[in-house]
Amino acid sequence: MTFVSDLEPTALWRHFDTILTIPRASKDEGRMRDHIVASADRLGLAHHADAAGNLVVRKPATTGHEGAGITVLQSHLDMVQEKNADVAFDFATDAIVPEMQGEYLTAAGTTLGSDNGIGVAAMLAVMGETAFAHGPLELLFTIDEETGLTGAARLDGGLVQGRRLINLDSEEDGVLYVGCAGGGDTQLTVELAAAPAPEAGVALAVALRGLKGGHSGVDIHLQRGNAVKLLGRALWAVRLLGHRYDLARFDGGSAHNAIPREAFATVVVPADGQSALLAALDREVAAIRDEYAPADPGITLTADAMNRPSTVWDPATTERVLRLVNALPHGVEAMSYDIPDLVETSVNLATVVPGDGSLRVGLSSRSSVDSALDAMRRRVRAIGVLAGAAVDEGEAYPGWKPDLESPLLDAVKTVHRRQFDREPGVKAIHAGLECGILGKKVPGIDMISFGPRIEFPHSPDERVHVDSVARFHKLLEATLTALA
Repeated sequence: MTFVSDLEPTALWRHFDTILTIPRASKDEGRMRDHIVASADRLGLAHHADAAGNLVVRKPATTGHEGAGITVLQSHLDMVQEKNADVAFDFATDAIVPEMQGEYLTAAGTTLGSDNGIGVAAMLAVMGETAFAHGPLELLFTIDEETGLTGAARLDGGLVQGRRLINLDSEEDGVLYVGCAGGGDTQLTVELAAAPAPEAGVALAVALRGLKGGHSGVDIHLQRGNAVKLLGRALWAVRLLGHRYDLARFDGGSAHNAIPREAFATVVVPADGQSALLAALDREVAAIRDEYAPADPGITLTADAMNRPSTVWDPATTERVLRLVNALPHGVEAMSYDIPDLVETSVNLATVVPGDGSLRVGLSSRSSVDSALDAMRRRVRAIGVLAGAAVDEGEAYPGWKPDLESPLLDAVKTVHRRQFDREPGVKAIHAGLECGILGKKVPGIDMISFGPRIEFPHSPDERVHVDSVARFHKLLEATLTALA
């Protein structure tokens, strides 16, 4: 489809239209990086990559502005790859199919990749633009942001010479971000003991679907359902009511930073208990549906007959897994005392993935307070140990402490007032922007983040407000001119 290239500003949208055709999974950004390098080569711009694969393109100042300080623009190359289960799509080969829905651009049953593809497109547009004045620029494209900000964590700090940075990865129109949460992931591994499946048992493929999901940081306060938690709740509830069954499968979720939208289980139940079990599950899910109706009205439960597996989990394993899923925390733990309406601490029960004789449960904890982050991760560890799980904690990444006296913040606020005749919002975000890590890699760097309006990132409902992209682009160019 070509209509994306017809949107305004055309330079940005034409680049984004191309980005939609380039696979760019986390840890597999090579094709996207090659595209940027080719663009830089066509423009005669110098570029350098570090050992991790992060890339810097350097653009000289326009004539008369060579003495200005270097400004760094930064976006990440990768995207979250989520799709609805009924959509046939291969992110490794297929181009994302864009759709206009009123004032928004979205995709047909998949994530759009506006996070952070709009930022990347804006930087590509700046690379080729000659119509506005600017000082010397460094355009920093990082890799593997979506699976734990590991590209920024492995950045060679010497790649960046500038000491003021504009991150283009926030998602609220008219808001300047000056702080973010830190975070860390935890993997719990539960060993599975098998037993022969009962010969008289009936196998059912149980699925909980229809939830909205969303970004586990910026959407966590919306209190949407977590499919893994809710299916685990329903299965545990009916077990406590005395309904007998064996589990042979339990899984759900797809990314550490996405709230699970779907969860699945294989249940083997005695033939004479099938009707009673299904009725009990229906009652439990009906109650869940009523609870979550304001935030997640589309919850559905299906239980379809399937071929009986040869083995199931033994009763002790079934109970251990269900207790673990029910005991693990999910959602907002605390709100900030300092910044109104800011989530301070949260945790996302993100993934349950079957392995070879084991089940891996992944959680992502976030907080803008280091001690609170540590406490949440210790809590997750304690619950895992109580369940007999092996615990593997990834290295935590730092938050970004707000600096309300920042010269860069003052400059961008002034530009915003001049361009739009109103004050911008100034906020911190409950998500892991790379600024926290970049501030450690490049000591003393002054940073700010802004972007267009992007809703429901990390889910197939992701959409970007088209007019806000024009305002974002205008603010970016005007800021670069003011800084020159």
